[in-house]
Amino acid sequence: MKVLAILQARMSSARLPGKVMLPILGEPMLFRQIERLRRAARIDHLVVATSIDRSDDVLADACAARDIPCARGSLDDVLDRFVQCALPYRPDTVVRLTGDCPLADPHLIDAMLQEFEASGCDYLANVSPPTFPDGLDVEVMRFACLMVAHREAGLPSEREHVTPFLRSHPERFRLANHASGSDLSGLRWTVDEEQDLEFVRAVYQQLYPAKPDFSTDDILGLLDGNPQLLEINSSLERNAGFRKSLQDDARVLTRGK
Repeated sequence: MKVLAILQARMSSARLPGKVMLPILGEPMLFRQIERLRRAARIDHLVVATSIDRSDDVLADACAARDIPCARGSLDDVLDRFVQCALPYRPDTVVRLTGDCPLADPHLIDAMLQEFEASGCDYLANVSPPTFPDGLDVEVMRFACLMVAHREAGLPSEREHVTPFLRSHPERFRLANHASGSDLSGLRWTVDEEQDLEFVRAVYQQLYPAKPDFSTDDILGLLDGNPQLLEINSSLERNAGFRKSLQDDARVLTRGK
């Protein structure tokens, strides 16, 4: 099973522009995440997928300077960007990751890839329903199924968020969810706002100097001993961007009537 991990990233984030290049302990956030992702043993190739928009030139140049594979495609049609990025690799399996998750867990990714291969499913994620912290999202899918979505998906949310078409057709695709042993979905470890970045920086400052490969359990232990850290970004909601895409879907469907 040839596994390609695609890390989507762009500079034009509406809520925190340029967030993927903002520093965490002196290194851009995106490259802190890649440092963690490279510890996933079951990933054969890791590629950053950004856009052809001029705003993403700085991101592509930074990847090139570090010899990190980077493919460029549509800014808004992220599904097409994924497919065009993947085609040269001819993968069996694609892992979708987003570049605003610098606390990504490589051991979780490996565990999900092992489960995916053993189960024979077409799509495995840990978001339906979510039981992991927001920021540890992983989606694993057969590349052949992603190609079906690419041909048939039409709604804005399906093109922007890559996998909604697969998830909305359980009659066609074998879907599965990977759940945590305890519900940690109330924890917010992604970076969409300034408060999120403040939280992640605090985690890195506490854990990285002594243990660069700190784990999810290390983070949970830190939070148990320092519950005040949870207050930094606890007021922010999960999946705000996807809800906006659903509103765009509703406008498209209304115009079609």
